[in-house]
Amino acid sequence: MSHLDNEDRKNQEQNTNPILNVRGLSVGFDKQEVLKNVSFSVNEGDVLAIIGPNGAGKTVLFRALLGLISFDGEIKWRKDARIGYVPQKLFEKAELPLTVKEFFVLKSDKLFFKDSQLLEAIAHELRAVGLKPEILNQRLANLSRGQFQKVLIAWAILKHPNVLLFDEPTAGVDVVGEESIYNLLHKLQDERGMTVLIISHDLNIVYRYADKVLCLNKENLCFGEPKKALTSEQIEKLYGESAFHQHHDHG
Repeated sequence: MSHLDNEDRKNQEQNTNPILNVRGLSVGFDKQEVLKNVSFSVNEGDVLAIIGPNGAGKTVLFRALLGLISFDGEIKWRKDARIGYVPQKLFEKAELPLTVKEFFVLKSDKLFFKDSQLLEAIAHELRAVGLKPEILNQRLANLSRGQFQKVLIAWAILKHPNVLLFDEPTAGVDVVGEESIYNLLHKLQDERGMTVLIISHDLNIVYRYADKVLCLNKENLCFGEPKKALTSEQIEKLYGESAFHQHHDHG
């Protein structure tokens, strides 16, 4: 069998055995429907961008995928899925008088690491996200937003996940920091072969990095490859006419 045949078979197996399959997902709070009949699948190694206006249910979708809230429908993770999660807002970094080291020790699974291995593993992942281990002694409150976001990413990958969920990873980060964070995510995904689900408002990032896009506004309005699924009609339907013209002018 040729190398090309092997690749075709591998791709076919991934398509028939996705790492995540969601069917008819609905979530409601206080009799108000937040998500309605959402369906999509994610293949291993893909980057799925989830876009939509504020209040569209994007973060609620992540909470359902993580098993943090009740839902109707089906969420089926493949048995070998190991999930890392970078929330949009874990807490205000000024709220806790902790050093980076104390944060990692507090948030790390003591059953997963032996004490002698923990600091070594933390230092390794800090280097992986472009931070020097010396940052362990700095207080969270003294970090820039970009540095803090990288600390959260290092924390999320500490247990070697093969799936990463990112909820607006560049929220509150300046333009230079945004580029740095997205380049880092792309590097980690490429080097480690991880599957990535990312909530983003930046359509240019979706076109650059995503294999698939899910357009969400309580229900899924589109799903597929960005260049095919993100028609001008869909963008206008999601964000309104002004957003379409802004994207069109800069696209």
